Amino acid sequence: MLGQSISLAILLCFVDVATSFENGTVVSNGTDTVFSDGKSFFNDGKLNETKVEETAEEQLKVPELHEKKEETRKPDCPPVGLESLRVSDYQLQASSSLSSGLGPQRGRLNIQSGIEDGDEYDGAWCAGLEDHEQWLQLDALRPTLFTGVILQGRNSIWSLDWVRTYKVQFSNDTENWSPCMNGSQEAVFVGSQDQETPVLALFPEPTVAQFIRINPQSWFSNGTICLRAEILGCPMPDPDHQYPVEPERVTTDKLDFRHHNYNEMRKLMKGVSDECPDITRIYTIGKSYTGLKLYVMEISDNPGKHELGEPEFRYVAGMHGNEALGRELLLNLMQYICHEYKRGNQRIVRLVKDTRIHLLPSMNPDGYETAYEKGSELSGWALGRYSFEGIDLNHNFPDLNNIMWDAQELATDKKKVSNHYIPIPEYYTTTEATVAPETRAVINWMQDIPFVLSANLHGGELVVTYPYDCTRDWIPRQDTPTADNDFFRWLAAVYASTNLAMANPDRRICHYEDFQQHNNIINGADWHTVPGSMNDFSYLHTNCFEVTVELSCDKFPHASELPVEWENNKESLLLYMEQVHRGLKGVIRDKDTKEGIANAVIKVAGLDHDIRSAADGDYWRLLNPGEYRVIVWAEGYFPLVRRCSVGSDLTPTVCDFSLTKTPRERIKQILAKGGKLSRDEQLRLRALRMRKLRVSTKILNRRREQQQRRAKAKRK
Repeated sequence: MLGQSISLAILLCFVDVATSFENGTVVSNGTDTVFSDGKSFFNDGKLNETKVEETAEEQLKVPELHEKKEETRKPDCPPVGLESLRVSDYQLQASSSLSSGLGPQRGRLNIQSGIEDGDEYDGAWCAGLEDHEQWLQLDALRPTLFTGVILQGRNSIWSLDWVRTYKVQFSNDTENWSPCMNGSQEAVFVGSQDQETPVLALFPEPTVAQFIRINPQSWFSNGTICLRAEILGCPMPDPDHQYPVEPERVTTDKLDFRHHNYNEMRKLMKGVSDECPDITRIYTIGKSYTGLKLYVMEISDNPGKHELGEPEFRYVAGMHGNEALGRELLLNLMQYICHEYKRGNQRIVRLVKDTRIHLLPSMNPDGYETAYEKGSELSGWALGRYSFEGIDLNHNFPDLNNIMWDAQELATDKKKVSNHYIPIPEYYTTTEATVAPETRAVINWMQDIPFVLSANLHGGELVVTYPYDCTRDWIPRQDTPTADNDFFRWLAAVYASTNLAMANPDRRICHYEDFQQHNNIINGADWHTVPGSMNDFSYLHTNCFEVTVELSCDKFPHASELPVEWENNKESLLLYMEQVHRGLKGVIRDKDTKEGIANAVIKVAGLDHDIRSAADGDYWRLLNPGEYRVIVWAEGYFPLVRRCSVGSDLTPTVCDFSLTKTPRERIKQILAKGGKLSRDEQLRLRALRMRKLRVSTKILNRRREQQQRRAKAKRK
């Protein structure tokens, strides 16, 4: 079996998106199935391994094969929408099904199964019988020009099932079926060689029909007939409106709706900055492992400067490189804000004047480029997810949760255990620590700017998650709320309730989790535990509140889906940013000098999570409406208590504090009695560890640059 798998793998290297129809098509001649060059690979339905290997060896000897790839036709039509869920369950039928959880509704490209096989949400359509008469059928609801199929095996950690070869048939009435032909022969297409890799086959002749069937002919010998699919097709014109079609949301915004690689992204950002130079600034926070810069677009009425009392907001996308929708939404968002600001849209003008906005569209550019090269439907579920070094950046931040919880377990007085500004652990600051350069860059960015609110844009589901992401005691999943759980739930609900896809009560679930029963929001740890997440680190190490937004079922939507996705998310993106103006804000000043006091502790009675003032003494405390008792303390000053009221509108309550320095006489009295002055040791340790992290980052960056220079010199 190993030899057979290797043979197919060698052969299938030549049957991909770039190869010609002849290279990607197998044709049938009587009982033998013949590749287009005349080589017989199947005799009576059985794979002829020897001929596969011979042909693969011959192909390897032909250098012209790779040159031909550039000349071949790419897919002309977009996906009809099995993966994106534009195709409804009732449009899919099958000859038979192994179980209800393996029914035709599960035969969607990249659909994910749960942990257990055999439930209602399994990872493919699987036929109930093993013969050549099984099929998966799509009703496109109207005449469609079908141009190709993308096939994938069954998603499962327990079973190995995929279809090796298949035929395709077309019909306009489900009674009369015509096979897909390659000249005078019935075409048989090469399918999957494993469970997860998507394999594209383009039809020799695009065909117009309403119905299409995928008819498996051979499958992995140790498995059964199982597949996930996407179908490529263009709806035909319907001038007489004979076929009812649900109207799609159409955007009127003139934005660049396509997928942008690294150079195209830079060009777009430069174009936005040139168009709106008074409110934009492009800067970088570091580089990826391969040297691609992590670009940020700043939008503000005074770019490049922190203004006293103005909150700092950030969106981060592309932490997982293959989750591409967030990247494009942020590129769309910066274009939209620029255009609307110039038009005088008062909502946008107010947002720009009152908020300093930072947009990081690609935190993992190396991973994105890998996925982009394959394309939206062919990158699969995981290609490009990780950094160049194979690191999942969403597990790569310091796990401060367990540091805090362990300290609380050991403490005799839990009130003395810090609940904020927790220092990075010592091990994390060394050059030997497994910390990606992208993660180091973002941590450094968090130190430099006093962010108040953020969202981390992901893909592959439709839900908004809020901290904590990590459970206590390594439980696989359990609701693990923060002290600010009510406000985090509000933030999550703001995005989810205004997202047109999430808020649609008729939508089907993406994979196997029904988040609609939770109003499309969930505590991150109650979904699955994620130690070292950016959300939790942001909350425990800085003042910034952050949620994760899973934007769509499809991680890498086709470019044709981008205008609809923009409309799905536009209001959510804007309204979420405006939440940075909820709660309290103010300035902590020295009563005598009137100068701002940095790193003052702002404590809200009844909430076991404090924040700190920024370098100029300003602070922002996100809170729901209500009356609050606020205590402010800074080293060398007497604490001060005030009652502050928060309203329900999007205007923060100003609550300033003027602190009185501790008199020298009082200090002498304390020392004379053998007492100790209150010192902010946690703050000192936090600053020390951050300095160490920056030093190790510089050392590693220098090493990497030297390695890249040496590698470049060798290539020359």
